[in-house]
Amino acid sequence: MMLHVVLCCARPISTSLALTRPLAHFRPYMDPDHSRPVECAIRTKLTNTFKPDHLEVHNESHMHAVPPGSESHFRVLVVSSQFQGLPLIQRHRMINEALKEELSNCVHALAIQAKTPEQWDSNPTLAKSPPCMGGSKGDHTMEEKLKAGRE
Repeated sequence: MMLHVVLCCARPISTSLALTRPLAHFRPYMDPDHSRPVECAIRTKLTNTFKPDHLEVHNESHMHAVPPGSESHFRVLVVSSQFQGLPLIQRHRMINEALKEELSNCVHALAIQAKTPEQWDSNPTLAKSPPCMGGSKGDHTMEEKLKAGRE
């Protein structure tokens, strides 16, 4: 088993440890939770890269068929003047590039809202994710698979 270590707020933490921790409540504001290393890494990278006026990072893993405490599904809202004049696709590419390590390792899904400060001022809302309708929802053996993954 390969062990990935993420540097989170100057503290190395094993990402596999996060899979065994209970779910935390949503953390809609900019305060980092050091017990959530992937979330913390996402926050740190987006903050350092975009110097956002507003940043929200939501771990939505609990909405999917993953083990408790997983950090695999995220929704981010980044409000930055760096997005000024750029099409939405370019903004998303910039965020994907900033998080390429997480996206290639531990993050399975990333929903992105990238706004300029002016767009945020005119509509300060975060879209909500629809309920997961993935194939695992209909898989009646999923509980056994999740249990096996925890052992």
